[in-house]
Amino acid sequence: MGLLDQLLGQALGSSGGGQQQNQLLNLAIGFVQNYPGGVSGLVEQFTKAGYGGQARSWVGTGENMGISRDELSQALGAQNVESIGRQAGLPAQATSGGLAALLPVLIDQLTPKGHVDDQTDLASALNALRGKMA
Repeated sequence: MGLLDQLLGQALGSSGGGQQQNQLLNLAIGFVQNYPGGVSGLVEQFTKAGYGGQARSWVGTGENMGISRDELSQALGAQNVESIGRQAGLPAQATSGGLAALLPVLIDQLTPKGHVDDQTDLASALNALRGKMA
């Protein structure tokens, strides 16, 4: 069982099949890639919402702190999360759970040196991660 299967299996429970997992991975990767400011913008958004400790742990080299689907929805805005999921044809609970499971891992993998490198080609890095996680 790969990393993606483990994370999304926990987030989705028994209702999440392979197709839904792939949709969530694509959704999370697209979300990071298109978020204003990229990884830096996401970390800033989580910090503003009161989840800076979690976001810093994802960037840092230590263990990642988790974030619940409710915390993620609060940080990013429940309506935004629902809209993102709707565009991908996913229910709100699956979207928030999937993003809560995947964003910490994606951000961690995109910041291996413990800091956000604005010189990193985000699209290439995310495509490489897709191959590792699928």
